[in-house]
Amino acid sequence: MTSEIERLCLDKGLKMTGQRRVIAQVLSESTDHPDVEQLYKRAVQADPRISIATVYRTVKLLEEANILQRHDFGEGRARYEEASQQHHDHLIDVRTGEVLEFRNEEIERLQREVAAALGYRLVGHRLELFGVRAEGARDNGGKHPAKTAGKRRSGS
Repeated sequence: MTSEIERLCLDKGLKMTGQRRVIAQVLSESTDHPDVEQLYKRAVQADPRISIATVYRTVKLLEEANILQRHDFGEGRARYEEASQQHHDHLIDVRTGEVLEFRNEEIERLQREVAAALGYRLVGHRLELFGVRAEGARDNGGKHPAKTAGKRRSGS
């Protein structure tokens, strides 16, 4: 079974070794934004011959091919997710490392308005919010008032 990331690699003409296939599968199955160390730990469970250097090289290749997006959530380590055709922003819990993906049309509109007021047409942006869960706030299973679409992704 071909993973989504492997399919994207093949579409872009990238050579897919067995180890790259394992790494692509691990990335496609990730429900979080893993760093290279996390990817390595997951990949060696499927193929103990995979080295950390292979994971680093594969991640770099996939990032350069615009298959993966690199994020710096202020933890001193790069974290990755599949490059998405659908824009979303992130809210990062600074205590737990949990990452919530969200899309909010009002925020999108305000960003376009700010750019226009400064004489620009917005062609892209990245919004990362950092916070801590408020005292007494319930976990609503990823359903937050400001969230119009998205998903909860663990930081671990």
